[in-house]
Amino acid sequence: MVRSTIVVRASDALPLAATVDDEQTETALQEHKQQAKLIFRRIGPNSEPRCSIESGQYTLHYLIADNVIYMVLTEKSYPRKLAFSYLDELSKEFATSYGAKVETVRKPYAFVGFDTFMSKTARLYQDTRTASAAGGAMDKLNGELQDVTRIMTKNMEELLWRGDSLDRMSHLSTSLRSESEKYRKAARNINIQAMIRQYAPLAGVLFIVILLIWWRLS
Repeated sequence: MVRSTIVVRASDALPLAATVDDEQTETALQEHKQQAKLIFRRIGPNSEPRCSIESGQYTLHYLIADNVIYMVLTEKSYPRKLAFSYLDELSKEFATSYGAKVETVRKPYAFVGFDTFMSKTARLYQDTRTASAAGGAMDKLNGELQDVTRIMTKNMEELLWRGDSLDRMSHLSTSLRSESEKYRKAARNINIQAMIRQYAPLAGVLFIVILLIWWRLS
């Protein structure tokens, strides 16, 4: 389920808006919200525009659009497709309502009024059953949302403590290695098939000759 959402300016990690969480949720997610702040500082011009970062029983999904980062914290089992559909809706509404003012604000949470829209939208995505039955924007989910298998997934420990990267080039390098391995496997299979086609007739003739010799000798 959707647990918490925050919107920040990408260039300096200035908080622009956030959902108002109850005391219990705030306490439970305190560590993960601190991790989110560290992630915001790691995001740069070359960072992946969409990414899912796994942290214990939760996953932090973020989307970058027009120098704004939209991040939602969900339970690990929550579908990524729904998480990014939710973030897409937020980004479109925020751009329409506040996009022209993003670069001019200096104080944190200048757009606190956006919480109303975030809370209302989050209720539609609160759990998978509610989201599946919501209708409206959810009806076009399969047609419009990009393939989530192409969205980079990271592990929080690797990202923060082992120096892993959020950059596109890092993701591209991993993808190229994967594609290269697939190519090598395909090439091996093609070579094996070519050898079979080349030598199968000769092997067949040799087998017949051996069979005739054995028949005559016997």
